[in-house]
Amino acid sequence: MSGWATLGSVFGMLAVALGAFGAHALRGRVSSEQLAVFQTGVQYQAIHALALLIVAVWIRVAGESRGLNAAGWCFSIGVFLFSGSLYALVVFWEPRFGMITPIGGVAFIAGWACLVWTNILNWWAGLSDSEGDVESPEEELASD
Repeated sequence: MSGWATLGSVFGMLAVALGAFGAHALRGRVSSEQLAVFQTGVQYQAIHALALLIVAVWIRVAGESRGLNAAGWCFSIGVFLFSGSLYALVVFWEPRFGMITPIGGVAFIAGWACLVWTNILNWWAGLSDSEGDVESPEEELASD
């Protein structure tokens, strides 16, 4: 899905814009603690924008897979919930937004887990290509 490259690029662009907003428009208007919370949202958004670009390149090289698309969805949901809730927490100073943040964090972790699983499956597929009759982890689970 080339949409991951587009979404990653948009998230990256917005991370830079929001970082500048935080550094210039919020400085002096919010506490240093609130500014640090906002910057954490920007940092995680930027990291996961890059992760989405990696997913897009991986798909281009290796082809579509459920694991890669799941990672893309998890990273995207994570940006909205984790970073978005931190931005809202600072801008609106509504503590209840902080309850959403951990859900976004779990989405980020799930996205990275999808990449790990995809890597394991690709590694296993490489073993079966070179050694002939090695079962994939999915085949082993199905045979149990």
